[in-house]
Amino acid sequence: MVLLDLDGTLTDAGPGILNCIRYALDDMGIEHPDDAEMRTFLGPPLADTFGRHFGMSSEQIDHAIAKYRERYHEVGLFENSVYDGIPELLQSLDDAGIVLAISTSKPTYSATRILEHFELDQHLAFIGGADLAGTRHDKAAVIAHTLEELHVLGRLDADARMVMVGDREHDVHGARAHGIDTIGVLWGYGSQEELLGAGAAHLVENPQKLGSLLV
Repeated sequence: MVLLDLDGTLTDAGPGILNCIRYALDDMGIEHPDDAEMRTFLGPPLADTFGRHFGMSSEQIDHAIAKYRERYHEVGLFENSVYDGIPELLQSLDDAGIVLAISTSKPTYSATRILEHFELDQHLAFIGGADLAGTRHDKAAVIAHTLEELHVLGRLDADARMVMVGDREHDVHGARAHGIDTIGVLWGYGSQEELLGAGAAHLVENPQKLGSLLV
């Protein structure tokens, strides 16, 4: 069984995410960080970004997320592209009988729309994401939700090898909370140093190498 992150792993959602963060910051009169710092916001939950990086209160975080979604659900969602080799990778894993599921800190609603838009959903047993209320947003909670739903669907084989595939340290930490190893991908938003420092079991440079490791 393979749990897959979405942003930075299957698709490059960076342009849409960053444009929507800027939109929220503009509404609140907050100056944009430089591009290099902005890219560090790709991957972590929005509440962490607005709270830790900008020191927002709970009420301000709620407002910033609402403004972010105001643009994201109409425009930013599709300022996005599938990484080269991902459709072929998912097809080959599906053909090999490997159960595939998404575990993303992006809300399930948004993740599902993206995966359906790019016709990647056909390979997935379940799409696990955060909830819009913000009660399930950290990666460990999302993975727990994904595993629970796979169990309900009869797709969780306790004896099968399980691995998380992601591009940021949050993927590694969330998976380790459940005793799951992570394969870090280097085409996303995290660095080799970040992923190794978090404890990723393996690193891969492209989807073809990932496929060879999983099949």
